[in-house]
Amino acid sequence: MENRYDAVIVGSGANGISAAIRLQRQGLRTVIFEHSISPGGSTKTEEATLPGFKHDIGSSILPLAFASPFLGTLPLMDFGLEWVFPEIPFSQPFEDGSALACYRDMERTADQLGRDREAYLRLFGPLVKNWERLDQDLLGPFAWPRYPWEFLKFGLKALPSASMIGNHYFKNDRSKAFFYGSAAHSTLPLNSLASSSFGLVLTVLAHKFGWPFPRGGAGNFTKALLEYYKSLGGRIVLDHTVSDLGKLPCASAYLFDLTPKQLLGIKGTELSWLYKKRLENYRYGAGVFKIDWALSQPIPFINEKCRKSGTVHLGFSALEMEVSESEIQHGRMSDTPYVLVAQHSIFDSTRAPGDNHTAWAYCHVPHGNTEDYTYLIENQIERAAPGFKDCILKRAAMNTERLHAFNPNIIGGDINGGKQDITQLFTRPVIKISPYRTSNPKIYLCSSSTPPGGGVHGMCGFHAAQQAIKDHFTM
Repeated sequence: MENRYDAVIVGSGANGISAAIRLQRQGLRTVIFEHSISPGGSTKTEEATLPGFKHDIGSSILPLAFASPFLGTLPLMDFGLEWVFPEIPFSQPFEDGSALACYRDMERTADQLGRDREAYLRLFGPLVKNWERLDQDLLGPFAWPRYPWEFLKFGLKALPSASMIGNHYFKNDRSKAFFYGSAAHSTLPLNSLASSSFGLVLTVLAHKFGWPFPRGGAGNFTKALLEYYKSLGGRIVLDHTVSDLGKLPCASAYLFDLTPKQLLGIKGTELSWLYKKRLENYRYGAGVFKIDWALSQPIPFINEKCRKSGTVHLGFSALEMEVSESEIQHGRMSDTPYVLVAQHSIFDSTRAPGDNHTAWAYCHVPHGNTEDYTYLIENQIERAAPGFKDCILKRAAMNTERLHAFNPNIIGGDINGGKQDITQLFTRPVIKISPYRTSNPKIYLCSSSTPPGGGVHGMCGFHAAQQAIKDHFTM
């Protein structure tokens, strides 16, 4: 091991590797230290159930990676990455067997909504049209926007709660539930301020790009990202837990793809008392309970739209979804939770052997809850796909404790690196002119605990690297 680098990165999630790539492309010498025996953070693929069945253990559908302003500049397809685009990005089934589909075609999507058709186009049309004027501002730290007027118009729709936007634009319960399906990715109560922003951004991405995923597993995204980094001269050290800054090679900058709790546990950082206190006050959000299945056939959804969707949101009415997400914040579980289902093998035959299939799903749970909610998730799927349980060959479930063991950044099962409510959306991890800087001028945070937050987009790492370059490597 060499004892001198320009920058050392701790953690090999998408943000850590993105930070390393940005620095390496600047002509700097970098190394990544990863505690696990395999890189990728939560973006990994394993045979979790039966041999030959490939499951994405954490992140799975990656629209933010495909649409990322930084990752989109990288030649990842030259390093083996191939994107799969499901026919329908996502859908929402209902109790009567009907469903709404989010097609790439916005007009076709709106045509399903009856009297809410024009409202849907009024809500999403301008955002889809002007996405290129919004993406860099939305996927970065709070700053004066490049296009202030467009940003203001987005903010007027994004800052209210999902329930407020749903009630304002839509008359039909089905239309509201359809919007809630994307908004609930926020892991916030649907009456929380800014919860609508998630529904807006994710739906815009569905219309603009689709919701693609990597062929062969999300781990292939990590593999391509890492191979490109190595081609630039970067180095990664696996199975190396960092507990003391003093035991790392000398460098001008240290970038940590860790949440505040992990950073506070590292010796020798020489962070100020006040900064440590502020990090201790950082709040984590609700957790998830996640299942992978090996199946004998595709999920037998009643509705054909769901059978053609890469992602299916299960919440059979707007009220059901509102109650589900609200109960979690009070430490309780609804008997009919919002469930997010991903089905890859319908579109990617490399995921399962023969005529078999895989499926992946999770529901939100109270922070740190370790109960087994397999029955709740499978009951919800059964409502939209009778006979689903008969298709199960084997399952592998992960509660918040197992998710944390898989990736220590998943504190209490929080896959977003911290609660993404209005108080921590742009000011994570603390209110600071540069959220990536710490009180030690050599140490930076580059994880999803910094803006723009959770999601496989690499933008937290990119912006942290930009700040480190400005502070240390610009003449």
